[in-house]
Amino acid sequence: MSHFGKNGNVERNHAVKFEVKEHGELLPFLLQQMNNRSRNSIKSMLTRGQVKVDDHIETKHNYPLLPGQIVSVLKNKAAIQENTFIGLNILYEDEAIIIINKDAGLLSMATEKEKRRTAYHQLMDHVKRENPRNRVFIVHRLDKETSGVMMFAKSEKVKRKLQESWKILVKERTYVALVEGKVNQTEGTIKSRLKESKTHKMYSIQDGEGQLAITHYRRIQANSLFSLLEVKLDTGRKNQIRVHMSDLGHPIVGDKKYGAKSNDIGRLGLHAKVLSFLHPVTGQLMLFRADVPKSFLIKSK
Repeated sequence: MSHFGKNGNVERNHAVKFEVKEHGELLPFLLQQMNNRSRNSIKSMLTRGQVKVDDHIETKHNYPLLPGQIVSVLKNKAAIQENTFIGLNILYEDEAIIIINKDAGLLSMATEKEKRRTAYHQLMDHVKRENPRNRVFIVHRLDKETSGVMMFAKSEKVKRKLQESWKILVKERTYVALVEGKVNQTEGTIKSRLKESKTHKMYSIQDGEGQLAITHYRRIQANSLFSLLEVKLDTGRKNQIRVHMSDLGHPIVGDKKYGAKSNDIGRLGLHAKVLSFLHPVTGQLMLFRADVPKSFLIKSK
């Protein structure tokens, strides 16, 4: 079992870990802990996404640190070349699919601004090491700030089968959402049609156009400030949980786009906990879990 050494750090999986002892900011903390590294070197580590605070990738130099948090740094550049992933770990892989646990802060796929530091790019590099002709294909996405279980296909044929038969093959998609305020109902269902505005923000309408979205929720924990909900989807629309939690009057923590006023955990309070499906080739029932981030757990007040 790993434990902290004299300097509060432990090396495991090519990472160095530091325990935060007092309030401060991320860059000065790293400069103090890694005094053998230059300022530019550490800034580059942050930019490349090699630094995690607790359970999410953090790139902001002035990110506020609290006592008890754990800062992890990928050990060195060589570790990247040695097939070390940044912001993800593989839960399962076979000839047809790859299942990962994605950290908050990692893009699923490339955008105009970010091409390389994505789950897709890293997995593409991973499969090409075995054979340069190998490829991966995105089956579904998680928002950059959402963590948890995600699936990729290893052929166009498997990707198409999964996407075309998604409702038949997928048996369970369970999320946990940390939301603002106390949700009084112990469980409920939200149903609306979702449309996208010109500014790419999704919103609910009750009738007319838009894609039908159905979200079921169950309260797990709550105090006067926050509620932790288990959320299950009948449909998988863009930003569906985020919109529906806002509609409920309890936006997800850290979700300014949809009305959140707080961000006590330094990330979006949404995590894909369970993905269960029939294997697209063998037909076997598969189930994968990613533990609920510790920062989501509510202290009684």
